Amino acid sequence: MTGKNIVQKILEEHDISEKPILEYNHGDPIFVKVDQCITQDATGTMAWLEFEAINIPEVTVPLVVSYIDHNMLQTDFRNADDHQFLQTIAAKKGAIMSRPGNGIIHQVHLENFAAPGKILLGTDSHTPTAGGVGSMAIGVGGLVVASAIAGELFELKLPKIIKVQLTGKLNRPWVTAMDVILELIKIKGVSGGLKTIFEYSGPGVKDLTAPERATITNMGAELGATTSIFPSDEHTKHFLKAQDRENDYSPLEADEDALYDEIIDINLSKIEPNVALPHSPGSVIKIRELVEKTPIDKILENMPEKVHNEIKEHVSRLYDRDLQIDQVCIGSCTNSSYLALASVASIVKGQVIASNISMTVSPGSKNVFTQIAQDGLLTDIISSGARLLESGCGPCIGMGQTPPTNGLTVRTFNRNFYGRTGEKSAGSFLLSPTSAALIALKGRFVDPLKEKEIKPEIFSEPEKFVTTKNMFIFPEKDQKKRSEIQIIKGPNIKDCPINEPLPKEIKGTVLLKTKDDITTGDIMMAGSKVLPLRSNIPAIADFVFNPVDDTFVKRAKEYNPNNKRRVFFIVGGNNYGQGSSREHAAIAPMWLGLGVVIAKSIARIHRDNLIQWGMLPLEFVDPKNYDKIDQSDDLLIMKLDSLKEGVSEIEIKNQTTDFSFKTQINLSANEIEMLRKGGALPLVKSKVSK
Repeated sequence: MTGKNIVQKILEEHDISEKPILEYNHGDPIFVKVDQCITQDATGTMAWLEFEAINIPEVTVPLVVSYIDHNMLQTDFRNADDHQFLQTIAAKKGAIMSRPGNGIIHQVHLENFAAPGKILLGTDSHTPTAGGVGSMAIGVGGLVVASAIAGELFELKLPKIIKVQLTGKLNRPWVTAMDVILELIKIKGVSGGLKTIFEYSGPGVKDLTAPERATITNMGAELGATTSIFPSDEHTKHFLKAQDRENDYSPLEADEDALYDEIIDINLSKIEPNVALPHSPGSVIKIRELVEKTPIDKILENMPEKVHNEIKEHVSRLYDRDLQIDQVCIGSCTNSSYLALASVASIVKGQVIASNISMTVSPGSKNVFTQIAQDGLLTDIISSGARLLESGCGPCIGMGQTPPTNGLTVRTFNRNFYGRTGEKSAGSFLLSPTSAALIALKGRFVDPLKEKEIKPEIFSEPEKFVTTKNMFIFPEKDQKKRSEIQIIKGPNIKDCPINEPLPKEIKGTVLLKTKDDITTGDIMMAGSKVLPLRSNIPAIADFVFNPVDDTFVKRAKEYNPNNKRRVFFIVGGNNYGQGSSREHAAIAPMWLGLGVVIAKSIARIHRDNLIQWGMLPLEFVDPKNYDKIDQSDDLLIMKLDSLKEGVSEIEIKNQTTDFSFKTQINLSANEIEMLRKGGALPLVKSKVSK
């Protein structure tokens, strides 16, 4: 009998069927029990509205935590009202609440609740952070989480499993876990993890602490991966023990004869400090190549053509400025652990950041904040001239710290998509905290491996972390007392929209045709102007596709006056819907009339969100047919009452050009029922009512 890898072991433990895990094939639906669910305020407000609409008295999953970390700016009533709603519904329904200031969802969950072998669902694409301690942690849409905490099993189409074999050791302190994941993204690209789980293995794993592993699994989301996971070993045990959670530890590793769909070898000793160029986490080169002013044409040789123009623009600007930049931002759920900030403190200690630099630091949690203060590291950071931000997402999601016009910003974050900083003309470079801190001191890009003067300290993981839990609000155990709690909703909070059941045929116009790698941020932007509208679909719908085509909403409303549900199509390229798990990129277009997306390929979370909200995500059988459809063409789909379990081929007629082409969709029986009901919400409500 063939051995099992880590993913197979966890799925087998949670699968409700009696089918042996090794008998599943790629794409087969597997239904599993869920151990933990987490939400954050930007996506979670809608998720909790959806759970409320399902109408059951309390959560059914063993652990549910509602975090507030995104919409921290309270410039008017809207964010504050959302937070009040989240606190009162958590109290009533039996969930734990993490208050504003307690920290970023993934860092705080890693410290307090993530555990080996658990299946965790989160309304955030970077939920895989918990894979650093052996959790099978998957980012999903809010309605998936709402359904799970209402008692629904989680349906996962079995992904491919790629083994990442690590050897060697990092050239510390200048080469970090961030450089490791950037190296993998350079190898595979931003769509190289679609329908895939990355499982890390090999002797090099022993060189990485649990927080460093979490950095890698966090940014694995930028591969398009379902999730990423490390084994649970003595490093995991040390981390959990230091967090006063030794009882949560259990060993977890793959069998020696486990099989994988692919194996990638990475020698940690050969990795250099990396940087992702604007505007894609996949545009990775060595920092050394920038410092040497490698000709742009040579840089472009290894880059997809679709990113050439933006790389030319921003790298040319960087070279013209003799590598000088404007801003450094350190933090995010990727790089805000104690170890990351301790390294930063040792670099800037006794130094002052360059006069042309505005530098910010965001600790990942209140406990990290407290510990760097107790250890004197906070003083080193503040004394350097860095600006200290509260423990939250902040500039990573465009919530403050927008760069200047045509500015160049260096960030230790996971995404640098166009416009994500809040300024469309700015260029955002992604790299490690140690590289960022050195650049802040020098005022420009430099090669860390050639640094002679500054010698940062190499920190070991503490034997004991600060583990205070006073920023959590734990629910009242008495059900009667909970039933008396009133859920408070402010005027910006609107009820969930519900789609209509899938008709037998769909006729409509292609209202927008997009290129490759359209992100959910392109579809439904973030930032301080838009995020407060996440609980108000009619209002947030006014921003759909704004970064791509600022005429789209006007055209959609003219096409579909007074929201009469006249259906339109979107045609996309490869990897349509990559990036954030935000289901608003499905709900808001649905509100305007979207019925069908046809693309060369569709990112997993967005594909699932479209089905959850009653829309068809179709992929071209022959991608060349993408070129035969124009914006404003009229399309017709018939026989939608004949959808079958598994792969269905659906013929579409382009009535404008009298041309027919084939698309395909792989559906489970549950997804077909979902579409016929108009989405997951009416389906789950019907189950509950029975």
